[in-house]
Amino acid sequence: MKNKEKDKQEAAPASEQPDGAAEAVAKGSDGAAEAVTEESASQPAEAEETASDVQNELEEAKAQAEDFKRKWYSVTAEYENYRRRTNGLSAQRYRDGRADVVSKLFPVGDNLERALKSCKEDGTRRGIEMVLTAFGKVLEEEGITCICPVGEPFDAEKCEAIMAVDPAEGEESGTVREVYLKGYEQGGKVLRFAQVVVAK
Repeated sequence: MKNKEKDKQEAAPASEQPDGAAEAVAKGSDGAAEAVTEESASQPAEAEETASDVQNELEEAKAQAEDFKRKWYSVTAEYENYRRRTNGLSAQRYRDGRADVVSKLFPVGDNLERALKSCKEDGTRRGIEMVLTAFGKVLEEEGITCICPVGEPFDAEKCEAIMAVDPAEGEESGTVREVYLKGYEQGGKVLRFAQVVVAK
């Protein structure tokens, strides 16, 4: 009989159970609910902190990428300037080297012109003229032009005065009267100054 009564009490609903048992069940339910509520409240806070960390890392990555990009542009620009400068210097050295070689031929041209002035034989004159024409083509191909400023004002940047003479009637002072030796220039650079006679 006692066992049957005990089984009935255990099987009875909470409302029919003794007051102590009902309170224990209620307290257990409230504790579980509070634990669930605290856990649910902590999850959004943790998610917010994680999102904030991710946002900070993203901002740092963007700033670093921008810094790398700026440095890359700077290095690229410096290299391009270096390449252009180097190419320009190489081309200039090449032109200067060729000009040095050609400038050694200037005295040959001078002698040919003197020979042409003093030559009286037609066949020889034609031969000298042909050589001078070929010499002129070489100078033209190299971009070298002759400095022969007869009748022009004396220019110390291109000419060298070797003699000063009294001016002729109507001739202005400082005018180039005669070119004793032709000068040559290439791209604005004087390869040889013209030697001239100037009116006082």
